[in-house]
Amino acid sequence: MKTSPSRALALVGMPGAGKTVCAKHVEARGFYQFRFGQIVVDEVLRRGQPITPENERVVREEFRAQDGMAAIAKRALPHLQKALTTRPSIIIDGLYSFSEYKLLRAELDELIVVAIFCPRALRYQRLTTRPERPLTLEQAQERDYQEIERLEKGGPIALADYTLVNDRDMHYLMGALDDLIDDLNLRPE
Repeated sequence: MKTSPSRALALVGMPGAGKTVCAKHVEARGFYQFRFGQIVVDEVLRRGQPITPENERVVREEFRAQDGMAAIAKRALPHLQKALTTRPSIIIDGLYSFSEYKLLRAELDELIVVAIFCPRALRYQRLTTRPERPLTLEQAQERDYQEIERLEKGGPIALADYTLVNDRDMHYLMGALDDLIDDLNLRPE
């Protein structure tokens, strides 16, 4: 049975910044990783629709219209709390809104927020060439605006406890992330 406070490390950032790559890296290190976006993807699939940026946006906005701006975190919280009963640390991929940030700060023992920053032109280049769910340049720009204006995404990024800059190769970013996790003394088991 766990005796020390549980710790959740949330990765935040704009689309294409590198959150999911970082989350997969720490998952490979043995950490439990929960992707907020999977809640939306699962709902799109449950509705029998294809996974597209538009279908994901519709679901996100419906969830938030129904349950407020913390809707995704409310749905994720039972999964996170269950994981934290058996693990000292977990990783959250894609905390979005300021309301989600405030809810998790209130409900979890410790929330450490790490912003993954990448210059906009480089993010757009990555988003338009990625093999999974690529976006056009116009879609990438529109998604930025929607996430800032409609999803309160700027708050968690602005208030992050740490910021990692992703403007080099992946080895550099993963090394910086590993160093941070080691400095914070986060352990998967």
